Amino acid sequence: MESFWILGSIAFALMLGAMSPGPTSIYVAKNSIAISRKHGLYTAFGTGTGAAIFGLLAVLGLQALLLAVPSAYLALKICGGLYLLWLAYKIIKHAKEPIEVDQAVSSQMSFRRAFTTGLITQLANPKIAIVLASIFTALLPKDIPTYYYFVLPLLCFFIDAGWCSLVAVALSAEKPRRVYLKFKAVFDRGAGVVMTVLGLKLIFGMK
Repeated sequence: MESFWILGSIAFALMLGAMSPGPTSIYVAKNSIAISRKHGLYTAFGTGTGAAIFGLLAVLGLQALLLAVPSAYLALKICGGLYLLWLAYKIIKHAKEPIEVDQAVSSQMSFRRAFTTGLITQLANPKIAIVLASIFTALLPKDIPTYYYFVLPLLCFFIDAGWCSLVAVALSAEKPRRVYLKFKAVFDRGAGVVMTVLGLKLIFGMK
């Protein structure tokens, strides 16, 4: 019974984290609206896989390693921030380009690339590992049961991928897509600006 409450508390904390806006949700939303629902879902599966990897690393003690070696954490933050800035540049650069035919746009991005981009976007933010490690440190028992090393990464995957999949399904509906196509340049520039802020925040540690 105690294990049930522990896992339930962790799941609740993870759900709140997944629902907060971030670079992954922005990219899932963009792929869902601009390309297709399937592309959004594959992107969501990629972000969920990244969350599972961070979850496993967090259980294994990544927080202690990054805090013990500040230069490693700094390097990860800079690399992740630069990746987000690159994504922002790509989004803003193509903001004015019209989308005429869905099939033509879909051919520019395979499902595999959508998955990979979602995965890399998730892994580009090492702060997630620190957040997960903090949650686990606060809620896990001193002696971690062996099966937690399997259950927690799966929990991270299903919660993150599940929420992002809901975003993909909701925003790929016909009405949101029509609105996006009408104001594509505005939405893309807005997404690019938000991604830029997130990248700079990650690099410089702005609050």
